[in-house]
Amino acid sequence: METLGLLGNGLAIAVQPMNLLFALIGVILGTAVGVLPGIGPAMTVALLLPITFKMDPAGSLIMFAGIYYGGMYGGSTTSILLNTPGESASIVTALEGNRMAKAGRGGPALATAAIGSFVAGTIATALLTVFAPYLAEVAIAFGPEDYFALMLVAFVTVSATFGSSRLRGLTSLAVGLALGLVGIDKLTGQARLAFGIPDLLDGLEVTTVAVAMFAVGEAMAVASQKGAAAEGHVEAIRGSLWMTKEDWKRSWMPWLRGTAFGFPIGALPAGGAEVPTFLSYATEKRLSKHRQEFGHGAIEGVAGPEAANNASAAGTLVPLLTLGIPTSATAAIMLAGFQQYNLQPGPLLFVTSADVVWGLIASLFIANAMLIVLNLPLVGLWVKLLSIPRPWLYGGILVFAAVGVLAAKGSLVELTLVLVLGLLAFGMRRFDYPIAPVVVGMILGPMAETQLRRALQIAGGDPMVLLQSPIAASLLAVAVIALFGPLLWSRLGWRMKADED
Repeated sequence: METLGLLGNGLAIAVQPMNLLFALIGVILGTAVGVLPGIGPAMTVALLLPITFKMDPAGSLIMFAGIYYGGMYGGSTTSILLNTPGESASIVTALEGNRMAKAGRGGPALATAAIGSFVAGTIATALLTVFAPYLAEVAIAFGPEDYFALMLVAFVTVSATFGSSRLRGLTSLAVGLALGLVGIDKLTGQARLAFGIPDLLDGLEVTTVAVAMFAVGEAMAVASQKGAAAEGHVEAIRGSLWMTKEDWKRSWMPWLRGTAFGFPIGALPAGGAEVPTFLSYATEKRLSKHRQEFGHGAIEGVAGPEAANNASAAGTLVPLLTLGIPTSATAAIMLAGFQQYNLQPGPLLFVTSADVVWGLIASLFIANAMLIVLNLPLVGLWVKLLSIPRPWLYGGILVFAAVGVLAAKGSLVELTLVLVLGLLAFGMRRFDYPIAPVVVGMILGPMAETQLRRALQIAGGDPMVLLQSPIAASLLAVAVIALFGPLLWSRLGWRMKADED
């Protein structure tokens, strides 16, 4: 009952006219960027961070959450009509969705994706409402050594989740940890990695790093591939947008099963949306009575993965809000948004900023309703966005990024940092190094350092304090297993195969 009361207070905040406007702006922007190939919610939130610097925290975070949900919705449109996923989590949708569009059933494919997203998003947000406060209560009992161990788990899992290899992920994380060291050491008062530049003594701004790494780096990467990627053919929507009775019959169970995959996997520290979408697709292919249609346009192959995709978005918010751990690129940028307003996601957030966090959760229900209303009637508008020339699009992103950083800080040093870090991000993309661990390392690195120092001070400098706490010892064991377990497993597999040969 207490949770319902808190949710009611959050709903009262979310339905305020300005917050409703922020939610509407967020879902429209999110859907638009989800439709555009190569531009995801993470880039959009990063671009908006400098502009929202002096805005109301609740309104800004509500808008960012709307962008996150809208981006998950919009990615299905590109996957189905262009066979080019706007988000990596929409890859599976393209397998069957584009075949349906080529067969003249693009309307039902878009409809089952939109309705499935609404059903999954609503159920997952309800689960977030129920489980997040309990997890926050458990996390309140954490000591500094427990928090440090939790940060190590986050570092390992984020490095392993993003990128093509653990080594590349850990290298990107090391870059982020180094960026987090810039500035004055709060314990000793010594300047670190400031190179005599007064503007760097306060440390790097998260907004500057986020804009440079996600927006500027991506724009440079696209510009370097001129002529490499031809514009795809957009399938016309023929026939009705509405689903038949048979389509409904074949879709409702995949929606529920996709939700069951998406939310718990998204809530894991090493979660994400890609794994549940592939699991959902494989499950529907195995359970379907129309297995012969898979590969030729089976509606179950669109309904299940899209539901899993959107349920995982709500699941991602569980570790972000309760533990302060981002498990996706967009969640990492949203963590930067919280810190922009001196709000630290974690168990105490539900106590110190209850109005903000419950207003955010309540706004997710509203954003879901807005998206189902906007997506299908305005599908023609979303399709027209696909015709925007890439040079205009990414040129506008660079201008928007520069103006946003100057408006927030008004410093040429910050603008220079955007250029330098943008070039770094461009090089990392060219050599297949993930970007998200850089932002995660920069945000969580100083927090991990503070918790480690605090734990060692309390223990009189004894490092064994990290193993004396059962929670810390368990989390460190999880980190070690996550880091070395897959390597040992693959080595064991190779040895067994060699013995068989």
